[in-house]
Amino acid sequence: MVQTTLTPEKVQEMFCFQCEQTARGVACSSRQGVCGKSAEVARLEDELTGAMVALSQAVMSGATPNALTDDVVMQGLFTTITNVNFDADSVRAMIARVHAAKDGIAPGDDTPDYDLNLVWHAEDVDLRSLKSLVLFGIRGTAAYAYHAAALGRRSQAVSAFFYKALAGIAELDDADALLALVDEAGAVNLECMALLDEANTSSYGTPVPTEVPLTVEPGPFVVVTGHDLCDLKELLEQTEGTGVNVYTHGEMLPAHAYPELKRYPQLKGNFGTAWQNQQREFDAIPAPVLWTTNCLMPPRGSYGDRVWTTGVVEYPGCAHVEADERGHKDFSALIAQAKELGGYAEPQELTGINGGHRVTVGFGHASVLGVADKVVDAVKAGQISHFFLVGGCDGAKPGRNYYTDFVKATPEDSVVLTLACGKFRFNDLDLGTVAGLPRILDMGQCNDAYSAIQVAVALAKAFDCGVNELPLSFVLSWYEQKAVCILLTLLHLGIKDILLGPSLPAFISPNVLDVLVRNYGIAPTTNVEDDLAKCLA
Repeated sequence: MVQTTLTPEKVQEMFCFQCEQTARGVACSSRQGVCGKSAEVARLEDELTGAMVALSQAVMSGATPNALTDDVVMQGLFTTITNVNFDADSVRAMIARVHAAKDGIAPGDDTPDYDLNLVWHAEDVDLRSLKSLVLFGIRGTAAYAYHAAALGRRSQAVSAFFYKALAGIAELDDADALLALVDEAGAVNLECMALLDEANTSSYGTPVPTEVPLTVEPGPFVVVTGHDLCDLKELLEQTEGTGVNVYTHGEMLPAHAYPELKRYPQLKGNFGTAWQNQQREFDAIPAPVLWTTNCLMPPRGSYGDRVWTTGVVEYPGCAHVEADERGHKDFSALIAQAKELGGYAEPQELTGINGGHRVTVGFGHASVLGVADKVVDAVKAGQISHFFLVGGCDGAKPGRNYYTDFVKATPEDSVVLTLACGKFRFNDLDLGTVAGLPRILDMGQCNDAYSAIQVAVALAKAFDCGVNELPLSFVLSWYEQKAVCILLTLLHLGIKDILLGPSLPAFISPNVLDVLVRNYGIAPTTNVEDDLAKCLA
């Protein structure tokens, strides 16, 4: 009989170690997490996960899932990602939706909700580590599935795996079976990233190289952050002809490369840098800011009344835009606030972290593979010596300037591929060109790791070798669960010798780490000089 509850004396105020900045490098376990999440919300998110486990057990026992159960599991998983939802009432409502969905497909099923403390405080730390890898991986994948679903793309295989994985967290206590589930999570995430890539390009066109200014023009404006291109498109449609400009922030920056989005003249440029700088960059901003996904930090008083959320993102006391029954979102109140605040009276010459005034985006797999023959010829001619994929999540922990220094130190005849918000550490640097290409190629959002994979596979085919035999090094930064699912995909594909930093996940036990080191050569980042020498050896 699988135990489903834990004795009260082992329960802490909260337990959370899913992000890179977890307290003391061990776990957040007091009244509030490092991210700002309260212990109450942390416990509720564990209850939400336990409810989804029970629903999934019902499905794996024979109950027939439907679109409603698929949606509540996808949204529930996304809700529990770091820096997404801070609102206790919202999480309670999500738990109620999961219970109702389970009752709808399995009336009379009395399987209790699973107690996540059985994972967090398991005596076998290796089983805890493997179950955490599975859970955090599918949380990341659920975010990609959510964005694809917003554009009408769904995968029954992805939904089916969510049920399998959640049930497995409760029912599997065999390390080999859990390792197999970890590998399957990587494979399913690859399918989900491909689904989202197709959804984005079929909806908004194939990204093209585009230079993006960092200057904010005078007049009313809205800042849009997060990852949801569908929300951005709706806002662009509703701001057309209003005199209100739109600026991207953080992971929304790659939107400027999509033809269907960049055709709107009011999409002016990018505001600020990566997510962890928002409290400083948004201080007293004379405009509303719309969060479509993570990463939301607790707003400061100087701009808290200008914070708007939508989708699964919520924060107590902040305005929230709900979709109607047709999925349409009405941003008229947000646009009215932009007009009322008025924006800046004079142009604001903002810069990137390194002082640059413009950045370039749009080097997805279609753009890069469009010149693949020239790239191959350049490598064969010795013009390009090495490729580095330097990307992933940014964060506030000291030491992340490592990635800036690493990119600055790369050879002048090398190419740096980058993606996700980690690129803000260096995307405004001018490193010049090599073989007619910019040395820094921004491939897009974190889910555009799919583009990097496609480029690597195509280059391996062109050189008639394996990906691990290419002059290609992976130097990755992580923070939250989408980075976890991408890492699982790279491991599923057999990518070896990945450098991961700025610290290794707290949820990886010594024995599980040993497996990753022995099988894949994964290693922590150390210092630029030694790591660069290792990559070039």
